Amino acid sequence: MPEFMTNLMDDSGGWVSVVIDFIIVYYLIYISLLLVRGTRTVPMALGLLLLIVVYLVSKAVGLVTTFMLLDQFMSVVVIFTLIIFQDDIRRALVRVGKLAWFSKAKETAVLEEVIRAASSMAEKNIGALIVFEREASLNEFIIEQGTKIEAAVTKELLYSIFIPRMENPLHDGAAIIKNYQIREAGAFLPLSSNPKIEKTLGTRHRAAIGITEETDAVAVVVSEERGAVSLCYGGKLNKDLDVSMLRKALMGLFLAEKKPLGQRGKKTGQKKYRAPDRSQTGDGSERR
Repeated sequence: MPEFMTNLMDDSGGWVSVVIDFIIVYYLIYISLLLVRGTRTVPMALGLLLLIVVYLVSKAVGLVTTFMLLDQFMSVVVIFTLIIFQDDIRRALVRVGKLAWFSKAKETAVLEEVIRAASSMAEKNIGALIVFEREASLNEFIIEQGTKIEAAVTKELLYSIFIPRMENPLHDGAAIIKNYQIREAGAFLPLSSNPKIEKTLGTRHRAAIGITEETDAVAVVVSEERGAVSLCYGGKLNKDLDVSMLRKALMGLFLAEKKPLGQRGKKTGQKKYRAPDRSQTGDGSERR
């Protein structure tokens, strides 16, 4: 047995402690990787890791000036890390503090309210853009912040947000759902600049594609021209979904993957649903 493992067992009190120790470390690393996936945190984390490697190498080979400069940085690296990764750390703490069974029931309730609202608005040809914020923060991508709502997700509230009247300035933007709440409404999102998307797609559809190209968000779009419901994720638009198809797609994205509205759990083994590719069908036209 390697000397390292022998010393580790002697210090920790046997195999049980060693196994528990490795499981905890593995879980922490796993959670950290899940947090940064789909965000712009990865390049920052790699840059920080590179600085640490350079610091260790400069110390080992005797690069005095480089070592002295990086040594000053390392003295504040903990504070620097907390500032840079504060959103990711907050999401991790929230996730640890939530029970899986409770969050699953709450997620299902939120998704059902969105499905009911989208169906009702499609029947009345009311345009809407509802965006689920997941792991990646949308704050840095929002062109113009909307009005803070921070209210429970209900069909009635979503419907009222998108009523197209001059007295209702919120209907032109997107409603952002985060942590089981409508965080804000009337937010303006970046439009996709992908030259391959249909020229007939309106502003809402382009905004849905744009935000899902940049983040892991999921967007539900209702066309006011055709009364059709679309689902967008990963920069891909799936059009003309009926209620059952929309429900199956959303449940597959959030519950089967356990990647919910602001937290993620373990995979259940349920096959992930892929909505039919209808991105090249229909005229896709709509007014905002």
